[in-house]
Amino acid sequence: MVYYVEKPKRRKIFVSYHHRNDQAAYDNFSTYFHDGLETITDNSIERAIDSASFEYIMRRIRETHLNGSSCTVVLCGSETPKRRYVDWEIQASLAQEMGLVGIGLPSIVWEGKGTWKPARLQDNIDSGYATWILWNELVANPHLLNAKIEETLAKPKWTISNARQRLTRNA
Repeated sequence: MVYYVEKPKRRKIFVSYHHRNDQAAYDNFSTYFHDGLETITDNSIERAIDSASFEYIMRRIRETHLNGSSCTVVLCGSETPKRRYVDWEIQASLAQEMGLVGIGLPSIVWEGKGTWKPARLQDNIDSGYATWILWNELVANPHLLNAKIEETLAKPKWTISNARQRLTRNA
């Protein structure tokens, strides 16, 4: 008997992260999953949106960076919850009903038995919409990235929680 294993879908994703602190983690993520396993395509912002207008920035995020992506992956390090662009990227992703996956980097801050994540991401983990995994677990089991992406894409859209006030400045 011959069994066929279905090849994972190649999803186009958007990666949100704190550029100054977590660029090396993003580079590792991109190399490991995009270049190495060819399971994803990233579409990250270059931070070249030069405007003080929130509406203009959100439109540029939606039209230029999220366009064509089905899921946003949030790389969560020690300072990620304080970054307004990360919050805005999550907000725009949810407004477009994209999937949402959080990845806890080794630098993430632990509070008791939990971790400190962007509030909008935590809202969606709590609602059952977003999925969550730690970096070390993901590196040990690379196939879990595709599983987490497909899991969040299969979630009912009514579980999206996007009512939180947006961050107006970095904390």
